[in-house]
Amino acid sequence: MGSLPDRRARQRRSMLESARSRLKAWTLAGIGTAAAIAVAGVLGAFGARHEPLPVLAPASQIDIGEWLLRPLKAYVTAEKYAYGTLLKPGGKALVLEVEMTNRTAKSTKDYFDVLQAGPTVVDPATKPFIVLTRDSTMSPGLHPGMPERMAYIWQLPDGAAVPASFDLTVIRKTYKPRDNLYGLPGWFNPTPAGTLTIPVGAGPAGADIQP
Repeated sequence: MGSLPDRRARQRRSMLESARSRLKAWTLAGIGTAAAIAVAGVLGAFGARHEPLPVLAPASQIDIGEWLLRPLKAYVTAEKYAYGTLLKPGGKALVLEVEMTNRTAKSTKDYFDVLQAGPTVVDPATKPFIVLTRDSTMSPGLHPGMPERMAYIWQLPDGAAVPASFDLTVIRKTYKPRDNLYGLPGWFNPTPAGTLTIPVGAGPAGADIQP
């Protein structure tokens, strides 16, 4: 049987070994769980980065949060002026006309990066002129709830051929009642909403794209 001190010593050793076993099991389980979470996160992020963007219908109305957009027509012009915008002598410009409706509560001109032309037709470093077509006002503030016809005008590279179509990436923003930096409401986090392929017509007299 052994003395009482011996029995107590054996009990303490048994309890210590049991505790060590449980700690080892918990540690291994924790490492396994953390590893699984990490792998799942990496795979999820990889999948999200490589998931293709939605393909948007060219003549549809597109909700991008701050704006409602409806592409109307695109064409190339070699005229000296495009809606009052002076073009480079001897050059051509790609013009996209689009209906834009401001969905916010105040006038805004936050539309400069809403439409991004693909690099196969337009130099990515080239920013478009943006004009109100009804009076050729350059980059006006658009009022809430009033659809306006706008023209995005990109100067084409010298010697560029007239494309049959061109690709656009449409950018949307998300409304936040309070941003993290200033604590003010606004539209933030620009994110690609989808892509468009727009046919390019022969000139400004062409008909609008039909749904």
